[in-house]
Amino acid sequence: MLTTTLSDFRKDIKSYFDRVTQNFETLIINRGKDNGIVIMSLAEYNSLCATQYEMSSKENQRRLDSAIEKLKSGNSSRQNLIEE
Repeated sequence: MLTTTLSDFRKDIKSYFDRVTQNFETLIINRGKDNGIVIMSLAEYNSLCATQYEMSSKENQRRLDSAIEKLKSGNSSRQNLIEE
C-alpha cells in the first residue's frame, strides 16, 4: 500500500498511476485527519466486486466453504473443459 499527500500526488500523478496499475498497489492520498482517498486499479476493483458478490449470500458462502474443504481434504476431482 502506498500513501502520499495531495500535493505530492499532483507533482507525480503518472508515476503513482503506473505503480498502482503495474504492481497492483493501493494508493491512499491523505487529506487531513481521518480523511483520504483510495485509488486502485480497475482489475483490483473488479476482483473486490466479484468477491463481494460471491460472499453476498449465505448460500454462496456455504458453497465456497464446502469447495475449499473438499480441496483441503483431497476429495476433489478434475474435469476437462469442453472446447468448441
